[in-house]
Order: sequence, then structure tokens, then C-alpha cells
Amino acid sequence: MLLKRLFNILGLLLLSNIVLAVNMLHGRPILSAAAVLVSALFFIVYNVNPREKRKYTTRLEVLMGGRELIISAFVLFVLDICLYVFFISKSGFTIPVIIINEIICLCVILILIFNGTLRMICASTQLSIIMRVTLFFTWWIPVVNFFVFLHCCRIVKRECLFIIAKNELNEARKDNDICKTKYPLLLVHGIFWRDWQIFNYWGRIPKELIRNGATVYYGNQQSAAPMEVGANELKNQILSIIEQEKCEKVNIIAHSKGGLDARYVISCLGMDNHVASLTAIGTPHRGCALLDIILKKVPDSIIHMAAKRYNAMYKKLGDTEPDFYSGICDLTTEKCEQFNKEVIDKENVLYQSVASKMSKFSSANFPLNVGFAVLRRTDGENDGFVSVESSKWGEYLDCYETKRKRGVSHGDMIDLMRENIRGFDVCECYVELVKGLKSKGL
Repeated sequence: MLLKRLFNILGLLLLSNIVLAVNMLHGRPILSAAAVLVSALFFIVYNVNPREKRKYTTRLEVLMGGRELIISAFVLFVLDICLYVFFISKSGFTIPVIIINEIICLCVILILIFNGTLRMICASTQLSIIMRVTLFFTWWIPVVNFFVFLHCCRIVKRECLFIIAKNELNEARKDNDICKTKYPLLLVHGIFWRDWQIFNYWGRIPKELIRNGATVYYGNQQSAAPMEVGANELKNQILSIIEQEKCEKVNIIAHSKGGLDARYVISCLGMDNHVASLTAIGTPHRGCALLDIILKKVPDSIIHMAAKRYNAMYKKLGDTEPDFYSGICDLTTEKCEQFNKEVIDKENVLYQSVASKMSKFSSANFPLNVGFAVLRRTDGENDGFVSVESSKWGEYLDCYETKRKRGVSHGDMIDLMRENIRGFDVCECYVELVKGLKSKGL
């Protein structure tokens, strides 16, 4: 790999100084033409395939190639400066020859940078929109582009290493079906969302579970509705899955309010004989103090206006009877306290829960960062929406965090931003949770 990189850099160095090379071969038109032709062909091939191809996905090859092109461009830039300082400026070349040579050199470097930039913008999933825009508008600006590229290349390198490690891990266990549970999985979303095909609520998680043997279904309940409505929709979905899979039960994995909907359908709608387990992720079992504060501080007129607009929008997006106000009221501490008294756990169902916590205000974007700041004063450790204590129910398994200051937010637990968080692999967390269900014979 190192030798090939060295060979490529030498080839680029020759091309960027092809005018000088041809000038040094004066009187030898055949050699000059051959040098130009070979250099041009090499440059085209290198831009198409800057790295030795391996058994990676096309996207990964494009991404790694983009980073390689950027690195090559900056190495070439430094070498050309050194060449000019120590050789060209002291040689006997005429000024027009040097100027033409430097123009070609600059064009070569800019083409490499542009190609690399385009590859990273199009292929990376970890570069933020702000970084993509910054990269697009600064790639040609000297000095500024160096620091932008340095940051982007670090992100791309981490992304590539993450994908490679994940692929190697899945390749090593592909025949084990570690997520092939006895009963299919039912993923139940939280409030303010739907199970859309285009933008999956659960991010990359379902694909990872399926890759490791799981059978996955979705709750398909409305985005915001009273507990009874959402639970009845879940009941219909459970019965439909049982009929399709010819199975007796399902394993429910629910996030946020989905955990309360699931508890209701198990205990109050007679589905306990059809549910083997409930794994609640960041569910406000004891209520969400943040909503208590909002309902207390924000005028009713504003809340009802927001509810009216939300209901109108989501009716167009698929909800039959969206009810924003009832949805958030069901999550208040008072309502959840009453809910816990009336909705009693069933002994024949395994209840377990996990939580996560943010470490600082910048661990998430608005509104979770604001939620974190508010809840930290009132409820202590939280994920930006639910406190750690409120998330605990049944067998409490773990509270996810990172060793670094990044932390894990409410949205991170469903891979909302598809971000590779250092020290926290959300897909692997779900694989371990499902693996645990399999080990229990569920």
C-alpha cells in the first residue's frame, strides 16, 4: 500500500511538471508525446480509482478514494513547492515555461481536490449538512480549505474504520443468527413520529437486526394519540403478525411513549398471552417532567394552536385521528402515576428497560439540548426528554453513556441522526438486547 502511494505521488508529480519534463526532452518529440500521453492516462485512471480495490461496498470505495485524493493533492502541493524552491527557481527554464508549468500544476491539484470533495460530500453519511456546505464552498480557498479538509478527513477516516469493523464483525458471525429469536420482533415507535418507509424511525437498527437473523415488524400506530387508541392499533398489528408468522407471541421493543402503549396493550387489551417480552427504551414510565413544565409555563392558547397545526399536518401524512394534546398529556407525571396504578404488569410477560444519558448541552440538537438543561436541574441525569429514573421499569438492564463527554441522547437511542458515536454503537446495543432475548428462549 505504501509503495503504491509512493508510485502514485511520483506519477502525479511528473504530470504536474510535465511542461518541464517535455522541455528537458527537447529534440525528442516521440519521448515527449509518450510522456504526455502516459501521464494523462495515469491521471484519468487515478481519478477514477485512486486506491487498490478491496472487497468493500461501492460507497465505501468512493468515500475512501475521496480521502485518498485529498491527501494526495496536499502532498503534491508540498512537493511542488519544495521542487520549485530547490530546483526550478535555480534552473535555466524560461519564465513562460515556468508559468505554464505552474498553471498545469495548479489545475492538477484543483482537479484532485474537487474530485475528492465531491466523493466525500456524496458518499459520507457522517458529515453534517453544515460541513458539506462548508466543504463545497471552501474547497478552492487556500489555507481555509486545509483546516476544513483536515477535519473532514478525520471524520471520513473514522466512518470508514467503523464500517470496516462492522462488516468484519458481521462476516465473522453471519452463520450464527444471533438475533434469530423464537418470536418475531415488533418495534414500536414513540410520540411525534410514524413508521415511514422512506425515513425509518429506527435508523440503521432494523437492517442490522435482520442481517443477524431477526424477523422485524413495526407498530404502525399513529404518531400522537390517546393511549387507548395507540394500544388498540398495536393490538391489531400483533394479531396480524401472529397470523402471518404462524407464531404464538411477539417480542416488543418500544421507544419512548411506545413503551407505555405496549404496557397498555399487554395489560388492558388481553394481549399478555401474545407478548413474550417488552423491552422499553427511554420510556417515561413515571412521566416526563419536561412536559409538566411546558404545560404549566406555556399558555394554553399557544399549546392548542400548535396542536391544531400538528393534527392538520399529520392527518395529511397518514394519521386517521391525530391528537397532539392528548398524546403529550398522557406523558405527564400525574397521568403516568395514575397509569401505573391501573395498568398492572402481567407475570407471564418479561418486562425490561434501558436508559441513556446526555453529558452536556451540546450532546444533542434542539430541542433535546434544552430539555437536557431543564431536566438536569429538576430530575438529574436524563437523555434530553426522559430522566434515567423515569426510564426504569421491570428488569433494569443498563444506562447507556459514553466515556467521552458526548453522551447518548433520546434520539441517539433510535439512531435518529445516523451518527457513528465514538464509544457507543447503537446497532450493536440492540443486537445485544435481542441476543439476550434469544438466550432466554424468547
